[in-house]
Amino acid sequence: MTLQEAGLPATTGGRAPAEAADPRRPIRTAARVEVLDAAGALAAAARLAQEFAPQAAARDRERILPFEQLRRLALSGLLAITVPRAFGGPGLPASVVAEVVRRISWADPSIGQIPLSHFVYVNQLRLQGSRSQQERLFGEVLAGRWFGNAQSERGTRHVRDFRTTLTRDARGEGWRLNGTKFYCTGALFADWIPVLAHLGPDGPMHVAWVHRDAGGVSVVDDWDAVGQRTTASGTATFTDVLVGDEWITDYAEVFTGPTTFGSSAQLIHAAIDTGIARAALDDAAAFVTTKSRPYPDAMAIHGIDRAAQDPVIVQAFGEMELAVRGTEALLAEAGRAVDAADGDLSEESAAAAALAVAAARASSTRVSVEVGSRLLEVAGTRAALSAEGLDRHWRNARTHTLHDPAAWKLQHLGRWAVERQPPPRHGQL
Repeated sequence: MTLQEAGLPATTGGRAPAEAADPRRPIRTAARVEVLDAAGALAAAARLAQEFAPQAAARDRERILPFEQLRRLALSGLLAITVPRAFGGPGLPASVVAEVVRRISWADPSIGQIPLSHFVYVNQLRLQGSRSQQERLFGEVLAGRWFGNAQSERGTRHVRDFRTTLTRDARGEGWRLNGTKFYCTGALFADWIPVLAHLGPDGPMHVAWVHRDAGGVSVVDDWDAVGQRTTASGTATFTDVLVGDEWITDYAEVFTGPTTFGSSAQLIHAAIDTGIARAALDDAAAFVTTKSRPYPDAMAIHGIDRAAQDPVIVQAFGEMELAVRGTEALLAEAGRAVDAADGDLSEESAAAAALAVAAARASSTRVSVEVGSRLLEVAGTRAALSAEGLDRHWRNARTHTLHDPAAWKLQHLGRWAVERQPPPRHGQL
């Protein structure tokens, strides 16, 4: 099936006419983005983080979706850093992706989370796409376009139970995609939506690559969580969407052998939380040194005149700094483990990567939530005012860390420590 047969003009790289698109979505260029090496990617992430940070609290408070920020992110070349070299990209490793996401999440974790699934499905395409599929879709990424996601569903028995299906079109034109997805982070902003679906009523899981503006696609911004408020992680509905065979890739096959697919995804989740933790600590320090009043007992006993000199507060900051440094170190170690496994994949190296990522994920979950809460304790009552925006760190951490249970990371680590039992293969580890 060609783009024209799917109702999309080939001359725009698969984009629908402007009048059919969501007017809020960022307009991206058709030119190739810059191909960044590792140093260039980290520098670009640091630069964008400094640009995104000043208005992060306002975007959270007023729920302003970051369309412009995502446009700049896409055009920076950062979303193309994992496109393989064979297709014109730099093929940067998982450790660099994690550090890029950590830096962006320090500035605004909603912006850090939105492209998570983009990197996950670039990886899925790398692992399972045909040469033709890879040439087409990697070409889209190199032109500044990117992927959302439609994976999770509500109302099923568990988080890996799906009802969305691909069934053969009655006229033999391809497949018809039907289903409703939730937690569709990135779908509202993306050019393409990879949709996880059964191939046939009870068939194995596959990915349908659907253009955001294809007929039968509806993306609704009905996300209403306490944190990560500007990710637009709401509902996507697919009604008789026509999908050709050439736009379908196998998903279940990823897990039939050793893989870092789940570890790479979880590494990015850990990077988001690690960025939140560092941002919370930095904002706490800025508040205490400029706005917090010293406690009278500290003034009387220790002769101080600034809150930042209070030994109780200094002790608390020391404990938080230790915790954040610990999770940053675990994140870096996990990135190196995934890189090593990708370079020499085996059952042993994949398990080592999964365990390293589990440790980083468990630590980043605990630390981001704790530091996000404790910053209010050390900064004082004024820090709790909504105008200050400091509560967003805890809300963002608490919301994002619910993605999947950190307790199960500890279970898998414990089974390895006691009996050397390797972790399972799936997309959540």
